[in-house]
Amino acid sequence: MSTTDDSFSVTHDPIEIQRPALKERWWHIMDTWKVGIIPLPLFLLAGVLIAIDCLGGKLPSDIVVMVATLAFFGFACGEFGKRLPIVGKLGAAAICATFIPSAMVYYGLLPDVVVESTTKFYKSTNILYLYICCIIVGSIMSMNRTVLIQGFLRIFFPMLCGEIVGMIVGMGVGMALGLEPFQIFFFIILPIMAGGVGEGAIPLSIGYATLLHMDQGVALGRVLPMVMLGGLTAIIISGCLNQLGKRYPHLTGEGQLMPNRANADTQSSQPTVSGKTDVTTIASGALLAVLLYMLGMLGHKLIGLPAPVGMLFMAVLVKLCNAASPRLLEGSQVVYKFFQTSVTYPILFAVGVAITPWQELVNAFTISNLLVIVSTVSALVATGFFVGKKIGMHPIDVAIVSCCQSGQGGTGDVAILTAGNRMSLMPFAQIATRIGGAINVSISLLVLGNFLV
Repeated sequence: MSTTDDSFSVTHDPIEIQRPALKERWWHIMDTWKVGIIPLPLFLLAGVLIAIDCLGGKLPSDIVVMVATLAFFGFACGEFGKRLPIVGKLGAAAICATFIPSAMVYYGLLPDVVVESTTKFYKSTNILYLYICCIIVGSIMSMNRTVLIQGFLRIFFPMLCGEIVGMIVGMGVGMALGLEPFQIFFFIILPIMAGGVGEGAIPLSIGYATLLHMDQGVALGRVLPMVMLGGLTAIIISGCLNQLGKRYPHLTGEGQLMPNRANADTQSSQPTVSGKTDVTTIASGALLAVLLYMLGMLGHKLIGLPAPVGMLFMAVLVKLCNAASPRLLEGSQVVYKFFQTSVTYPILFAVGVAITPWQELVNAFTISNLLVIVSTVSALVATGFFVGKKIGMHPIDVAIVSCCQSGQGGTGDVAILTAGNRMSLMPFAQIATRIGGAINVSISLLVLGNFLV
């Protein structure tokens, strides 16, 4: 009886519910509550430390402090854009990370010390080119060799068709609105396709100053807003294309231009990602990207080819010749993924603060300008979509590369590919932006100088 009573008493003991320990709840907050990639407690700590420096009147522009500053503001703006209804899925994160800082600078909402330190850091370090070289090299090293060759050989045709159709449509819309053909082409359409600011707007303004006998500052003031509005339009269209790809998966390769029919080549040329890449391999992948960019800089000095384009060709050569081992290719891929996920929004914030003039953008917001710009970019992208589909490429991915033909240089490529969630297309975007822009500017200034002036 005693045994029975004991067992009876045991079965009726209250069940004790185990609550998570305090440290486990803290770990849960650290791992699940995030702003971008930053755990919320670290995000708040960064904000407090930055505020203390600002109140002290000096925010150091060294890399240690600027990493925290750019990450804090960049991911805050990007997270805000992602959470916007409807437009949050259409590339608003990249737009907000770039243009909110620009507006804050103009309206005095960002502390002067943050503006000064960010501008100094961005312009003195050329961090954008470190970002671009790691993205380009990593994405090329991730590609299948046969698909890479086919993509580079075929991408030029939809790009060329897109530019021709875009120019014709833009001219037609502009003339229907009563604008002068000369103004439409040379001060709206050509700046959109000129390849950005450094490689497009500035050379154009110098050429216009010489050929049209006008002040370069005046010429740049007229050209630059068109570059920015064209880039903004391309970002929005890229975000829309990304959503289209989610709805119709058969239209996209999710970052691949060509359908992967080369299964045998895939097995022989692609490294198997082990998931155990060691630190030295990752460091070697980063160094490979840097050294290839230095080779691109050397090529720029010798033959005038833009350094990112020279680096792109070098990376393709390394890939095609199997000059990098599978482990090194794997390290390059890890570096690419790190920069894609961790550095994009901080870079866009720095771009918005340092080199994006808000007032110039606002001044260009006229109905006629907007209609010409939107029609030009839309026609260019739509042509890339249908021509790419016709010649056996993934139409959405080709169209996103076509968007980069209207981008704001390297920074525009980053924003457009971020909005389209296709950062692996960066090599092709650089071709569209830099080579296409350089050809457009050179031919147009040649025509202007010899036939129209």
